[in-house]
Order: sequence, then structure tokens, then C-alpha cells
Amino acid sequence: MSAYLKVARLDSLQEGAIFPLDLNDKHIILVRMGNEVYALSGFCTHEETDLANGFLVEDRIVCPLHLSQFDCRTGSVLNPPATEPLKKFNVKIEDGWILIEV
Repeated sequence: MSAYLKVARLDSLQEGAIFPLDLNDKHIILVRMGNEVYALSGFCTHEETDLANGFLVEDRIVCPLHLSQFDCRTGSVLNPPATEPLKKFNVKIEDGWILIEV
């Protein structure tokens, strides 16, 4: 059974930055775009590189190892060498808090 867990204050996430967290044995990254927050698995699906060390280009996260890109909103792969999407976690914001379904 999944549940939403409170993980951070919305105002603590800087827009254009990657916010890593470990939650219930999962490495997750948060990305804030405006008032939206996206939560994705934190390792590249190509060689399990930590995407928290990557960088953002518009609405894409770029892996620091081989430059695979993933859509921050969906986790979809946008270019090789990665071929598998990132897992996307449901997010909701309540009273200024970010909650993630895990």
C-alpha cells in the first residue's frame, strides 16, 4: 500500500536546481519548475549514475556521465545512450509542503 510522505517545504526548493533525497530505500530527485514539483528516480537508467550530480536544461535533466536526457515532467528518455525512462512518483503540495507517494 502506498502513502504520501511529507518531504520538504516548497519554498526550500530552488527553481532550476536538483534536490536529492533518500526515502524508504529509494533515491529520488525533486525538480521545481514554477509552482510544480516533479519527483523521479534518482539514478540514470543507463549506468545508474546519480542524477543529483547532473544538470537541468529547460525541462530536461541531463545525466553527468553520458549526457542522456530525461523529461522532468514524465521521466521519458529523450536521447541515448539511456533507453529506459525514469520512474515518476506522484507529488502533491499541501499547505506549502511537498508530499510524495511512495
